[in-house]
Amino acid sequence: MSNFLYLFRGGDEDFNSWTPEEQQAHMLVWEKWMGNLAQQGKLVGGDQLSMEGTIVRDKGEVITDGPFAEAAEIVGGYVIVSAKDKAEATEISKSCPIFDYKGAFIEIREIMSSEQ
Repeated sequence: MSNFLYLFRGGDEDFNSWTPEEQQAHMLVWEKWMGNLAQQGKLVGGDQLSMEGTIVRDKGEVITDGPFAEAAEIVGGYVIVSAKDKAEATEISKSCPIFDYKGAFIEIREIMSSEQ
C-alpha cells in the first residue's frame, strides 16, 4: 500500500455563492465521505486549509502574501489516502464532494517514502 495526497483546487467561488445553509449541508457530505474512507481504512489524514498564505521565491527575496487571485490555483484542502496504486487512488477520488463545485479538481500525488 502507498499513500497518496489529494490536493483540492478551485471551486471556492462557486462554494462561496451558496447560502450558509447550503454550505453547512455540504460540509456534512464531506464528513460522511471522509468517515467512509476512515471506516475502510483508507483515510490517513486531511483537513481544510486557510485561504491566507505566503509564497516565498528567490531565496526569500520575493514574498507574496495571499489570498491569491487565481481561484483555480488555490489549494483549499488536502486528504491523504492509502491505496494499492495510483489507479485505486484515482478511483477513490471519483466520489469526492469537491466535484460538486464548478471548476474544482483534485491533484493526486503519490507520497514517496525515504525508502523508495
